[in-house]
Amino acid sequence: MSSLSATFAIFLLLRYPEQCAHRGQDACGIVTCGPKGRFYQCKANGMVRDIFDESSIRKLIGGMGVGHVRYPTAGSFNNAEAQPFYVNSPYGIVFAHNGNLINTTSLLQYMDATAHRHINTSSDSELLLNIFANNLQQTGKFRINEEDIFTAIGGMMKQVKGAYACVAMLAGFGIIAFRDPNGIRPVGMAVRRTETGNDYLFASESVVADASGFTDWDDVKPGEAIIITRTSISRRQVAEPATFAPDIFEYVYFARPDSVLDGVSVYRSRMAMGDMLAEEVKRVLSKMDLSVDVVIPVPDTSRVAALNLAQKLNLPYREGFIKNRYVGRTFIMPGQQMRKKNVRRKLNAMALEFSGRNVLLVDDSIVRGTTSKEIIQMAKDVGAKKVIVASCAPPIRYPNVYGIDMPSRSELVAYGRKEEDVAEAIGADLVIFQTLPDLIESVRHLNPSIKRFDCSLFDGDYVTGGVDEAYFSKLETLRADNVRGKAAMMSGDLGPAEGKGGGGAPPMNGITEDVVSIGTMNGDDTVGLHNTWKR
Repeated sequence: MSSLSATFAIFLLLRYPEQCAHRGQDACGIVTCGPKGRFYQCKANGMVRDIFDESSIRKLIGGMGVGHVRYPTAGSFNNAEAQPFYVNSPYGIVFAHNGNLINTTSLLQYMDATAHRHINTSSDSELLLNIFANNLQQTGKFRINEEDIFTAIGGMMKQVKGAYACVAMLAGFGIIAFRDPNGIRPVGMAVRRTETGNDYLFASESVVADASGFTDWDDVKPGEAIIITRTSISRRQVAEPATFAPDIFEYVYFARPDSVLDGVSVYRSRMAMGDMLAEEVKRVLSKMDLSVDVVIPVPDTSRVAALNLAQKLNLPYREGFIKNRYVGRTFIMPGQQMRKKNVRRKLNAMALEFSGRNVLLVDDSIVRGTTSKEIIQMAKDVGAKKVIVASCAPPIRYPNVYGIDMPSRSELVAYGRKEEDVAEAIGADLVIFQTLPDLIESVRHLNPSIKRFDCSLFDGDYVTGGVDEAYFSKLETLRADNVRGKAAMMSGDLGPAEGKGGGGAPPMNGITEDVVSIGTMNGDDTVGLHNTWKR
């Protein structure tokens, strides 16, 4: 195989970092599989553009690979939790996971007492990998086949509870992808046809495939597993039917607008959110006898909705905030102080568009309120008369426990507050929220076959069940412990984090030192690639 084809998984992340980096800025990693099934890795804390230099890339060889980017979560911040994970027994498995498990306590007990497997980090991704590995090991075979893998994944889906979209690589065998029975987190596959064979790719969003010349995007179905080897593609439904309920917050905020997830254009859904929100804004302003002079989006996610809203209400649309594109997404930054500090580094308000006007700021959502409060104050500092905020999403009153960093209720500005109290908390003259039925309709009308979305962060109805007060309390306690750990690390009390490595086999679980905290929401974007060729 040529060196270009052999290292394509690396180029996937390096040539198009923005296609992946929006889903994770905390850590990233790539593991490839070279001759004789040997793994080569590079992973560390930091963004793709900072971790992978020419020297690291040169050491990553092989015909297939798995890449991952991670954003700050309730798990440990040390790069021992940077993915992909690796376990040597059985067969050699590399594993990347986007999502979060909610029954980790019982699973850890099973791993310890029954499977006798050591879990070295607080990451539920490592836990999920070891459950998969243990199921494979129970075959007792010297060499396994696709049937064994499907059986192992099906068994695992009966054991675990939560959200997971995963890509795995089995040494010398192939690439495997699977998705939880509810399809909460996204993953799909695409193909690139060449003269010497086909390249196959798995990714969280279709934009990764678009940017790198892949076509025929196909979402992995809920409860489905797909195996790609040198000679074949096998796919099978390995879990019993469950309620298909993708996370609606992907469409509100997390996914790029040029992606298509589960047959829904993110861009078109955000256009519809703007149209729906316009009707609610019109109703509320009329009721309160208020007028608006200009519509201004909060960059970047809300731009599409804001433009549609302005057109629907026949109001001028203006870009009032200029964005510094070298500062990351504040929502996924660790710690309130860091998020607050980076808002003003990230945005600059133009007085020309604000001075003496009643301004309608359109944002995708209001989570902690930190960003909103700073932006509203910036608008008032440059002369806005009134600042009204319109949110494309309803009030977020409950934690997202399926892999998005909202585990603590106390961090949510709408938790326990009425809408007028939220406005007061963030310094707005008025806050107008999208209604939940309108949000659901703005996404569902693009794919009516989706009968339900996971809207738990708005309504507290968790599709998997098993999320109760005890779960929340434990998660919040562990998150507080982790915040203290991060503070200690940043002050230098715990010593430097492990640096990046390149080449050679990844360490076995148990080698890398880790700062322990449990209660995890790990990973966000997984990329897997397999290159086949004509024999």
